[in-house]
Amino acid sequence: MDLYLRQIALVANKLEPAMQQLDDIFGTPVCFRDDGVAKFGLENALAAIGSQFIEVVAPTKKGTAAGRYLERRKGDGGYMIILQCPDRATQNACEENAAAENIRIAWQRDEGEGRIMQLHPADTGGTFFEIDHVHPFEPEGLWPPAGGNGWQSKINISLASEIYAAEIQSPHPKKLAKRWAAITGATLTDSLTGPVLPLDNAVIRFVKVKDNRGEGLSAIDIKAPGRAKAVFAAHNHQLETNRDHIIWCGLRINLV
Repeated sequence: MDLYLRQIALVANKLEPAMQQLDDIFGTPVCFRDDGVAKFGLENALAAIGSQFIEVVAPTKKGTAAGRYLERRKGDGGYMIILQCPDRATQNACEENAAAENIRIAWQRDEGEGRIMQLHPADTGGTFFEIDHVHPFEPEGLWPPAGGNGWQSKINISLASEIYAAEIQSPHPKKLAKRWAAITGATLTDSLTGPVLPLDNAVIRFVKVKDNRGEGLSAIDIKAPGRAKAVFAAHNHQLETNRDHIIWCGLRINLV
């Protein structure tokens, strides 16, 4: 199946400090805010990494799913992996595969000729897994979650140009990887760290839990031509850094 990694979402206690840090580190200003998330008790902001996106959501009231996620994972961190597929048939196949694995749909909505399909994190290893069909299919263009096409004016690839990988930690990475492979129809490959799910433009790695935060999205890899500047900016924000990674908003960003 043609599946593209298009967006990574994080949840934070406070939105604006996280987005300011991201902009200072990678030169990625906010490209879109979705007022529609207010009905879920949230506020959000997106920044473009090439033609992909990093989104941060933060709860604005008590009792939200995001707030419960913050509590469960002991603070800010990775929340959601969003893929884009080329057509409804591909999305339908993923939905049928998920149903065969007894994976629930957490939320679904039609978007014109496209559709959002979000799978339940309790069934997908503590990470929301969303597979969206957008019409017309433009994996480097139109993206309604970022407001359509207006985000292009905010692209800056001098410091960060592409999200290469996402990493999910789990007590049972092989079992979880097989579940994601069953949903997508992809064939897993092996690596030194564990199973890998290939996508058209990236990979998803499944690794053993490395800390006390439990199962969930723990890291991403970003192609960073401006690695030295990014690390310097992160250091100025007193974030944990070394020459090849930054810990931002509870997420490890590997600089490749």
